Amino acid sequence: MTNNAPASQSKKQVVVAMFFIALLFFILGFVTWLNGSLIPFLKIVCNLNDFQALWVTFAFYIAYTVMALPSAAVLSRIGYKNGMTASLGVMAVGALMFIPAAKTSYYGLFLLALFTLATGMTLMQTAINPYIVCIGSRDSAAMRISIMGLFNKGAGVVVPKVFAIFILAGISQSSTSTSALAAMDQIAREALRADLASRLVTPYLIMTMGLLIFMAIIHFSSLPELELQDEKKNDTTRFGVLQFPQLVLGALTLFAYVGVEVIAGDTIGLYGQHLGVQNFVELTSYTMGFMVLGYLIGVVAIPKLLSQKNALILSAVCGLFFVLGVINSSSTDSSIAQALLGWAGVPVVPNSVMFLAMLGFANALVWPAVWPLALEGLGKYTAAGSALLIMGIAGGAILPMAYGHFSDTSGAQSAYWVMLPCYAMILFYAFKGHKISSWK
Repeated sequence: MTNNAPASQSKKQVVVAMFFIALLFFILGFVTWLNGSLIPFLKIVCNLNDFQALWVTFAFYIAYTVMALPSAAVLSRIGYKNGMTASLGVMAVGALMFIPAAKTSYYGLFLLALFTLATGMTLMQTAINPYIVCIGSRDSAAMRISIMGLFNKGAGVVVPKVFAIFILAGISQSSTSTSALAAMDQIAREALRADLASRLVTPYLIMTMGLLIFMAIIHFSSLPELELQDEKKNDTTRFGVLQFPQLVLGALTLFAYVGVEVIAGDTIGLYGQHLGVQNFVELTSYTMGFMVLGYLIGVVAIPKLLSQKNALILSAVCGLFFVLGVINSSSTDSSIAQALLGWAGVPVVPNSVMFLAMLGFANALVWPAVWPLALEGLGKYTAAGSALLIMGIAGGAILPMAYGHFSDTSGAQSAYWVMLPCYAMILFYAFKGHKISSWK
């Protein structure tokens, strides 16, 4: 934003910006949380174990590490608005690549398509997160990000339902459970896999067209360009951001956070499949529903009732408690879900699955709280700092793979202990990490 704009114009620009950024956050959420349904689906189509199926998360989230710094360089050349437009074009290419992947059922092509999709999303994330932080007061930045999170995670509530309706129409989810597949003969299994793979073609073609339409909307919109003070005048080395401990520790915290967020959202379907839960493909919507609740609290409470630091502390403590619940609660009894959701007519799930879903609530305010704390005082380094924070999303690539390994070797339920040190890191950053201003 230009600093010499009239106050009334600045307010109008903020409203316009938030409208379009909310649209982009919804798109990001839709594509991201589709993975939660896609993982158990591709596990069937490509005949995978848990570890192999979670290469979906690795291919998707590792793009954020590989492409974050190139994305920052692109933004410095073409600007934030053009960067958002370009990101949608790259995502459209990734969605289109799903069509040959589906026709061949070749897992490597699916992974390449996911990496391409995530490359476009990396460029978008690198643009829109500092954008939403810098268009208003830093003290209320977490509140603005929470509003964006409602759209992001709201998409996560919707997408598993859409996936089940359009991809699994006419197929009972019970017939695709682990035990049902094991009971089929080879011919029946291969026929089911071929049928399921072919169902991906039309939805991803529609997604490609939708992304291209949104690309045109953003390009011709009145979305104002973001101009950070001295950012273009000072062509500093991007490694200069490493001088800020609160930023580096913030990136490590986001590494831990995204790891647990992806585990909670993307492995819940796999875990439900192991337990024989009837609606396992839709279980990501449970986690996202609790995240929406957490974001609503963030919108209402931050900063008037809850500081960004205290929101982070609350998130970490709840996360530690819920992980212990996942590990130690019953995988057959559903009393907790009955008490919390039974009144709403939502299908109940075992207690351990319910605790896993409730991690969505614990995770909701971490991202909104870390960004403004980590970017505080960066000035001309804001774009490069944003790229470093985006690289922290690699936690979504590495940590779910660790869970998949331990799930295959020691059991799907007990493997969730990998999240405990992650919440400990978040708690450290909330209490001390964000205050460290020098490495000396």
